Amino acid sequence: MKSPFDLDAYFRRIGYTGAHAATLDTLRALHALHPQAIPFENLNPLLGWPVLLDPRSLQQKLVHDRRGGYCFEQNLLFMHVLKALGFQVTGLAARVLWNAPAGAITARSHMLLRVELDGGTWLADVGFGGLTLTAPLRLEADIEQETPHEPFRLSRAGDVFLMQARIRGEWQTFYSFDLQQQFQPDYEVTNWYLSHHPQSRFVTGLIAARAAVDRRYALRDNELAVHFLNGATTRRVLKSGDELRAALSNEFDLKLPESSELDAALERLALRADGVSV
Repeated sequence: MKSPFDLDAYFRRIGYTGAHAATLDTLRALHALHPQAIPFENLNPLLGWPVLLDPRSLQQKLVHDRRGGYCFEQNLLFMHVLKALGFQVTGLAARVLWNAPAGAITARSHMLLRVELDGGTWLADVGFGGLTLTAPLRLEADIEQETPHEPFRLSRAGDVFLMQARIRGEWQTFYSFDLQQQFQPDYEVTNWYLSHHPQSRFVTGLIAARAAVDRRYALRDNELAVHFLNGATTRRVLKSGDELRAALSNEFDLKLPESSELDAALERLALRADGVSV
């Protein structure tokens, strides 16, 4: 049966012109291009707009409307793409530990993908904000794995894996996960919480991120950071709604909706006294 997913539109969106085959080369190419073209962003929960996870809504928002989204949108979209190409894909869930206190037990608030391919198991994740993977990782612990950006590795403690990257010479942990399969209702429940709870970071402030060939862009409220692969970082506080709109359009390549709600939210963010480091 022909997949209802519009692969050609997705390929145009990310600039992919390669083979339509379920191979490791295809997976690597798509994983590199997706985070460059489809940014991480949380405008919908920030504005109180719904975050819809059905395939039609994902295609409309992230592909046709040239918007972005957060992890459930990004990785569910990527899952549909991979399945349409013939990949065997399973959804997983992770507990985010980045910036969490030592020993903290956090909710399973992040999504990633398990991909079975050529007798091996790979992990894909195109939705972890400013440190999104730009290559799939082999599901193998304690080996350093190169990506177009930072080196990554997996550490293991029993049935739990830790996703880590080497940042400024030190290994940092992003999240923990196991291999229990997750389903659409699991993601819907957590998605509703993250997009509605008054203390959710996706409701209280602006977050955007995009990977480029030689750098990463990260926006937190009204502070724009550019992290270059050579280790240098620049930061700039955006002091007006117009500056925020320009950054979202240019650095993050978003097609922003014409909305008085969005304009008012960007003005409020620009008036915050201090930027927040990302």
